[in-house]
Amino acid sequence: MSILDKILGQSDKPRDTPAKADRQMQKVLDELASLGGKPIETLDAAEARRQPTPTDAVKSLLRKDGKDPAADLGVKTTEITIPGAAGPLQARIYKPHEHSEDRLHPVVVYFHGGGFVIADLDVYDGGPRGVSKMADVIVVSVHYRQAPEHKFPAAHDDATAAWKWVLANAQTFGGDPQKIAVMGESAGGNLAINVSIAARDQGLQAPVHQVLVYPLVGNDLNTPSYVENAQAKPLNKAMIEWFVKNTFASEAETADPRVNVVEADLIGLPDSTVILAEIDPLRSEGELLAERLEQAGSSVRHKTFNGSTHEFFGMALVVPDAMAAQTFAAHELKRAFGTAILPI
Repeated sequence: MSILDKILGQSDKPRDTPAKADRQMQKVLDELASLGGKPIETLDAAEARRQPTPTDAVKSLLRKDGKDPAADLGVKTTEITIPGAAGPLQARIYKPHEHSEDRLHPVVVYFHGGGFVIADLDVYDGGPRGVSKMADVIVVSVHYRQAPEHKFPAAHDDATAAWKWVLANAQTFGGDPQKIAVMGESAGGNLAINVSIAARDQGLQAPVHQVLVYPLVGNDLNTPSYVENAQAKPLNKAMIEWFVKNTFASEAETADPRVNVVEADLIGLPDSTVILAEIDPLRSEGELLAERLEQAGSSVRHKTFNGSTHEFFGMALVVPDAMAAQTFAAHELKRAFGTAILPI
């Protein structure tokens, strides 16, 4: 049985009671707790951005295991600045060391998470780095304006601007302008699918594929996964409510189809890979999105990883499910780009 078959063959466990993290995932959660962070929902945005992150916990575990948390894993990075909708944006280009300069390579435009309020390119380095290496692609990870300083839809406008820039400039950094996909985690997953929608609606070149990792795509905070994971770590219901309060001028704005994507027009979007975590308030809306995309005509590959929590995707160095999820994403990107030589 192939790795991919094993990934897709996992069955969901009954969810009569809140699920428990598996052993390696729990080690990360315990390490994060030991770093002494304060509950995000009790802080202002500036202080929230200074709190220990799951990435800090992963780095701490690596150091305790005698490993270098700053290892590049065979992927080189270049810091750049690109034009956003209202000013310059930070971005980072990831390229495998072995990439030759005599041919063009597929590109993935990636958006990080953080509820539109917190986090940055460093906090979300593990996902794009792993995907660049495993899918043999160039990843352009793009920052965006954050709330509360820049309310909705500032981040969405920046994401579309970033997509347009990559379309126009891919060849300048060795990218193939005909093979560009979009990807995001959490709030970044929301931005990624909104790029696909904007491309459709504005007549832009569409992404070849979209990879949506535990995307924030609904405004119902009473779904089964919200009920099950109301107190979960590292993301819970109180934090989502805090993100909403900081990001939107009013709660009514969350009904906008750019936020409540599960009720948006999804016809004509690219084929999709949807990766979810069992222990995550966003799981139910992600599962519904996969269904709605399929109903709208998109070919969808979806996997919910049991025993894993929100934020697990970038933890491949310490959480086996994260390595499996990155393998899954890389395989689907290779299929979309036509660069998969052998099945995994």
